[in-house]
Amino acid sequence: MSPTIRIALRFLLAKKRSMLMSLGGIAFGVGFFIVTQAQVGGFEEFFIKTILGTNGAIRIEDRFQPTLAQLEAASSETDSTSFFVADRSSRRYVEGVEFPDAVVESLRQLSNVAATSAVLKGSVSVQSPLRADTGQVFGITLNEHLAVSDLEDQILFGSIDTFRETPTGLLIGRKLADRLQVQVDDSIILEGRGRQGRFRVSAIYETGVSDIDRVRLFVHLDQARSLLARPHGVSFLQVSLFDRESAPYDAAVIESMTQHSASPWQEREKVWLDVFQALQVSAAITVSTIILISGLGMFNTLVMIVMEKTREISILRSMGYSRTDISAVFLWQGGIVLLLGVILGFVLGAAVTYSVSALPLRVRGIFSTDNYVVDWSLSHYIWAAVTAAIIVAFASLAPARRAARLVPGEVIRGTAS
Repeated sequence: MSPTIRIALRFLLAKKRSMLMSLGGIAFGVGFFIVTQAQVGGFEEFFIKTILGTNGAIRIEDRFQPTLAQLEAASSETDSTSFFVADRSSRRYVEGVEFPDAVVESLRQLSNVAATSAVLKGSVSVQSPLRADTGQVFGITLNEHLAVSDLEDQILFGSIDTFRETPTGLLIGRKLADRLQVQVDDSIILEGRGRQGRFRVSAIYETGVSDIDRVRLFVHLDQARSLLARPHGVSFLQVSLFDRESAPYDAAVIESMTQHSASPWQEREKVWLDVFQALQVSAAITVSTIILISGLGMFNTLVMIVMEKTREISILRSMGYSRTDISAVFLWQGGIVLLLGVILGFVLGAAVTYSVSALPLRVRGIFSTDNYVVDWSLSHYIWAAVTAAIIVAFASLAPARRAARLVPGEVIRGTAS
């Protein structure tokens, strides 16, 4: 151990109580920084997985026909040239995907596309033996849709295999099933565009997203075509990706290739993603005040050490210690407290995060969970340590510079300030 570190430790032990208070504050600040970020990050990640598991990474919908806008470019003072460019703001849209097979074939050229599912959607009235309601029927090819969604994992009652084997089978959301008071194997009547069909409930699912669970009914694609009088085409294509973060780029490429609108999940869920981002920033600022208060306490303690150890500092200067060495003594004091505080904070943060993840919490609305969801991310620990390091560095720098400016002669004469 170098003499500078030994001196720093001795100075720290001279103010054990004050430094322990600062150490505890940093540890608690770092720990709860990690816990709050883990909670908000966990719920955000769970929300994203729910969205990707229900609506896919990209949704390809209406075919568009870009209109042309005329622009003029002057080639000289007297001559000008007119030309036309595509105007995105005034596109004309044709509802649905008329040739889904051709679009799917085009998507196979993209390496990031994992799977696609053609979906025919339409509004229907739903009649159970006890009451009537409205809903949206989604006609799907089961195996294709299972490849782009978590539908199979969202089944609560019944069996996805029963739906596969039953031509008139139906999957119904839990909220809608409760409203209609139907159970598995019950029959319900769907009516759309003047046509009726009797379907048997094969399974009841729950995504946790209220807007989905109270309206969405899944039937086989051929049954949906008959019910909605749509013998050709589909309403949209649901696409899953290997790398979800590149969805905006892939959506732009898909629009260029297929001349159909493609909306990435980041665009569709921008409001909720902004809410989670705001919560993360707000939690970080709030918890960082604990570290800031501890840093102010450390600043005061180090200033007191400088005032009380002026003679010791002058002796060190007389022994040949430079101003840099004296500064290092006080910076090492802050570094030692920081290191211990961060280590203890990491342990505290991990322990509390694990405990919180076991707490029961029933949430239904934008996703479905029965306990706290946490995100075990290394970035939370890194940001907590960086935040603590910045605050401790500022708290240690001023006392260190003040100690380095002390002049041995003035200290001996008693004129040092």
